[in-house]
Amino acid sequence: MSSPDQHSSIDFIRAKVTADLKSQTSGKQVHTRFPPEPNGHLHIGHAKSICLNFGIGQEFGGLCNLRFDDTNPTKENMDYVSSIQEDVRWLGFDWDDRLFFASDYFEQLYQFAVRLIQTGHAYVDSLTAEEIRVFRGTLTEPGKD
Repeated sequence: MSSPDQHSSIDFIRAKVTADLKSQTSGKQVHTRFPPEPNGHLHIGHAKSICLNFGIGQEFGGLCNLRFDDTNPTKENMDYVSSIQEDVRWLGFDWDDRLFFASDYFEQLYQFAVRLIQTGHAYVDSLTAEEIRVFRGTLTEPGKD
């Protein structure tokens, strides 16, 4: 595949990646991820995202993680994990040793949340669903404080 520098005009994503790499704003290597939920078969939108995320990684000499967003256990199925992995490979991509599951990090995320609450940077909202609806506001009126 040709490098982005060979094109007279590149899309906004590749332009942003190129600028970040030149300025080293976000480091020296592109590292993307494809984060599907394992709750069904992939569709054409997923294929586009796979090609974009894995493709950007390849084009810029970087990496792409396959990270399953398995945060809703009532709707997820390990059969879909296998199916998604097969589809990513069928599209010509591989994640090497970068296969992750969001659920593997629940305890760490919980500890981050506790620390944010303890330091006053977050809070637990105890409103009911009805109270949230009342406080939320609309497109034309602000919510209540």
